[in-house]
Amino acid sequence: MTFGIVLRRGITGIAIAGVLIGGSVAPGVADPEPQPVAADAPPPPAGEAPPPPPPDGAVASTPPAVTETPDGWRLELGAKDETQAPIPPLTTALSSREYVVGGTYTGSVTGPGDDEPPHGTLEVGYEIGCGIDMSTSNGVSLTGTAGINPSIGLIGTDFISPFPDGLVPGLGGNIGGGITVGLKPGLVNVIPVTKKEYTGAEPWVMVSNFRVKIDGCVGESFIRSYAFLSRSTEMSDAIVAWYGVTKKV
Repeated sequence: MTFGIVLRRGITGIAIAGVLIGGSVAPGVADPEPQPVAADAPPPPAGEAPPPPPPDGAVASTPPAVTETPDGWRLELGAKDETQAPIPPLTTALSSREYVVGGTYTGSVTGPGDDEPPHGTLEVGYEIGCGIDMSTSNGVSLTGTAGINPSIGLIGTDFISPFPDGLVPGLGGNIGGGITVGLKPGLVNVIPVTKKEYTGAEPWVMVSNFRVKIDGCVGESFIRSYAFLSRSTEMSDAIVAWYGVTKKV
């Protein structure tokens, strides 16, 4: 009897200890902290229009070209807002190429202070390269020949009667034709737009909706802009050249 009571008390003590241990561990398990949620980007201000799309045929301009003269002058030439868009030629010929171009070309001439402002020229134009040239050759040529061959035949001749019984006229003809295509290696067509004489330190030229074209071109073509800035004195000329990005069409 006493042993049974002691055994039950021991089991009860173990159960109570298990409950206490479980109760002491449970508080140590913490719930995961909530993660911060990123806020949505604020909408654009009301009434503000989105930026306009780039114009058709927009072309990135190359960095400005810079040169320094022996007498201390600095010439800088560059461009911005360039466009070069191919369009159908007015001639509708497959060998013609036509483009609508534009851009602003600016120069800067700085140097030692003089009483007289610098002067010179600013030239702007375009170069169009053609893979195969037909303009300086015969192009496409058609050749042909035609002829008529009349003939007369005799009938009824034999050993008994050497005289013919009749005549048989004949008529024949021939027609021949050919086509030749004259092609030459490609060349570069230089198309000047303007040559501005300036007096001052910051000359510029703006070109807008200007059409340039070439004829007699077969295959791919390439176009790029160019500009020449010069500073002239009675004793010298300083020239810096700038070339734009080559665009394949």
